[in-house]
Amino acid sequence: KAYEQMLSATSTEWAPWYVIPADHKWFMRAAVADILVAKIQSLDLEYPTVTDEQQAEMAEARRELEEEISG
Repeated sequence: KAYEQMLSATSTEWAPWYVIPADHKWFMRAAVADILVAKIQSLDLEYPTVTDEQQAEMAEARRELEEEISG
């Protein structure tokens, strides 16, 4: 009962608890992976927009690093 009270008192919409059986490690890992995939997809992440100036700076930095590596 204390276990159930702890979960209901501390689980929130932005920080939920997930009760995952660990009797079978393969199932536990699959369940955790499914939760992680769903949560990451719900973030609706996008790559940042890179300006032409930033692209030029990155190209120059890459050129310098390649020169350092090749000697």
